[in-house]
Amino acid sequence: MPTFDALHYPYASRRNVVYANKGMVATSQPLAAQAGLQVLQAGGNAIDAAIATATALTLVEPNANGIGGDTFALVWHGGKLHGLNASGPAPRGMTLEKLTSQGLTHVPKYGPLPVTVPGTPAAWAALAQRFGRLPLTTSMASAIDLAREGFPVSPTVASAWRQATALFREKFKEPYFKSWFDTFAPERAPQPGELWRSAAHADTLQSIADTAAESFYRGPLAERIAAFVQSAGGYLAKEDLAAFQVDWCDPISANYRGYDVWEIPPNGHGLVALVALNILKGFEFSERDSLRTHHLQIEAMKLAFADGLAHIADPAHMRVSVADLLSDAYAAERRALIGARALQPMPGEPSRGGTVYLSTADGEGNMVSLIQSNYMGFGSGMVVPGTGIALHNRGNNFSLDAKHPNCLAPGKRPYHTIIPGFLTKDGKAVGPFGVMGGFMQPQGHVQMVMNTVDFGLNPQASLDAPRWEWESGKRVSIERSTPEHLFHGLAGLGHEVVWSGNRMGFGRGQIIWRNADGVLCGGTEPRADGAIAAW
Repeated sequence: MPTFDALHYPYASRRNVVYANKGMVATSQPLAAQAGLQVLQAGGNAIDAAIATATALTLVEPNANGIGGDTFALVWHGGKLHGLNASGPAPRGMTLEKLTSQGLTHVPKYGPLPVTVPGTPAAWAALAQRFGRLPLTTSMASAIDLAREGFPVSPTVASAWRQATALFREKFKEPYFKSWFDTFAPERAPQPGELWRSAAHADTLQSIADTAAESFYRGPLAERIAAFVQSAGGYLAKEDLAAFQVDWCDPISANYRGYDVWEIPPNGHGLVALVALNILKGFEFSERDSLRTHHLQIEAMKLAFADGLAHIADPAHMRVSVADLLSDAYAAERRALIGARALQPMPGEPSRGGTVYLSTADGEGNMVSLIQSNYMGFGSGMVVPGTGIALHNRGNNFSLDAKHPNCLAPGKRPYHTIIPGFLTKDGKAVGPFGVMGGFMQPQGHVQMVMNTVDFGLNPQASLDAPRWEWESGKRVSIERSTPEHLFHGLAGLGHEVVWSGNRMGFGRGQIIWRNADGVLCGGTEPRADGAIAAW
């Protein structure tokens, strides 16, 4: 093969939307998309395909998700949308006092302390049991084969893997991090196109498939997970794993110009996207790449995030209701704060009352919007020896302020950044969409909905369009492909604007829409190794 750089693309490229009618899988890695398609063609439905794709992603994109993470999903089945929250709580033995007595002012990013109960294996089992047509041993077979036989690492994944390895070699000196290097970078990170395999991953996935995840929560894997975390000074116990149950929940929505936009309710922050859209629906938009459009979008997003960061927590601990935050009266109150110049966002007081994303659809009308994550790249840096289980660091999102609704407490779920999205109109499914990437996610959702509804962009063009991300205060980063007049115009309105060349920092999304004839139309992320497998 000729010598070339798999990460060097000097010329602009363009993808077309993909059409199909029997089935479609859109995700950030081609082999994972193919795993889902194989299950569809073997007689599985969109839910089985989502499980196949999700389990494969733990192998082919380990820099963004893993077996030891959390999962959320929106499932359109039987003419109704169902929500699945498989995010795990803090260990019962971990208290605010134990952490603050160590002099901590926040939950660390890495190591044993940010490890909460992983929900991902339970999500796979719950989806298969309630809506799937095939056993986990069938839907997970491709992922197990990829782990055992090996696969060529894709370019974007290789780049992120290399960056994580460099960071971890600099930061991770404690002995309990050794298993991460043994598993993912014994000598170095793999290069683009280099084969990588992990027998430990294969054995773990096979055990999860054979036992419908029982081994992970109440069997040998649970014992190994708990023993490892506790040996490193963490609090996760066998009892925490054994007690975990997924939460089938009612999705929440906001109507935006005749379309219902759906999200998982808190502890996820999909509510932030809905609050922003509620504010924005009070304005009219005719042009996407205008200064007015960008200014109003950013201002609405800032206000929505100020509310989200102040109020979103485990729902049992929230002090304001979702209904109050999504009321038209509150949206009007927040909208009135938007003026001609950038504002410093502050939370309001409503009346009291490193992630992977995939979309699947089949020819029967079933559709799935699923997102799973280890949170920051590879997560906590903790890998259970000999299992391939990289444990997430979702506990880092807890506050250690005793007065905050998101304050750490035993058995409590943290504020969560992963959010699948779904669009319906007049009670009928339009389709799943999502944009992975930490606190970029609600911002990506708002931009995808507006690209679709306000500006008439097809799914691929919606994902191709330049993005912006509000970071904090008045600071906004925008992609290099954004027209320069918008950069200077936003700066003139008081926004602290910075160019960013980190394309992965703006999230990675997928979209599948279905038309009235049942034809599927999909777009995939150009900022990743995105692919659509269609039938």
